[in-house]
Amino acid sequence: MRLSELGELRLLAELERRGLARGIEHDAAQLPGGLVVTQDALVEGVHFHLDWTTHRELGYKAAAVNLSDLAASGALPEALLVTLGAPEDAELGDVLELYEGLNEPGVPVVGGDTTRAPQLMVSVTALGRSQRVPGRAGARPGDLVVVTGPLGAAGAAFREHRHARPPLRLEEGRRLAASAHALTDISDGLAVSSAHLAALSRCRIEIELERVPLAPGATVEDLSFGEDYELLAATLDGLGFPAIGRCHEGDGVEIRIAGEPVLMSGWDTFGGPGAGNLR
Repeated sequence: MRLSELGELRLLAELERRGLARGIEHDAAQLPGGLVVTQDALVEGVHFHLDWTTHRELGYKAAAVNLSDLAASGALPEALLVTLGAPEDAELGDVLELYEGLNEPGVPVVGGDTTRAPQLMVSVTALGRSQRVPGRAGARPGDLVVVTGPLGAAGAAFREHRHARPPLRLEEGRRLAASAHALTDISDGLAVSSAHLAALSRCRIEIELERVPLAPGATVEDLSFGEDYELLAATLDGLGFPAIGRCHEGDGVEIRIAGEPVLMSGWDTFGGPGAGNLR
């Protein structure tokens, strides 16, 4: 079976089933002492286009998408490790701009690696510490489903061939992690992120699209694109964040507009079933 037929989530499940990986269903790995570790890679032509993005903005995004996983773990960031892959004719000035962007969030780069590569690639490992990591598996019937901010900005930017700067929700993540039953970031689209929570929590999530705050210029269709990097939580106390739905007994996700169910896809890096796969 090809990865395009399997999809990312089924690949991860298969790795777990074979004992080749464990505990990889959450946003970050939890290690003793409250240490939280996550890693994400950005590949030219897959996750970014240099004709739409400056090297500094690329560096900032590479840091931000990893810090988003720490935010979803309620963690305080401590350090970044960066692996850079670049063609041998890459300009030094561009690489320095990229690292300036990586440093912009204020989390120190303390190590990593460099290698020659046919196209630009940045892989970041982020380390932090958390007193409580809700994970994706604890949502309960009766919980509110809340988001930390407007969605659809990245999808709207993609339609206009421009870059969307990811938000940083570290403070919001620590606030929610103190009491939320489940917490994740919205990196692969609202439907996919909600489905992760529902499946791992063994509950049903119902979302009313009229309640979803949209970024300026965004439409409902942009919610499938992903890369919003807002947080999605299942919690009894919404802490003033926009409530877009509830958890119920059952399974799966139902997304409605004007009371009618709608189908919504999301991002899968391998183009698996249900993916909307052009970034």
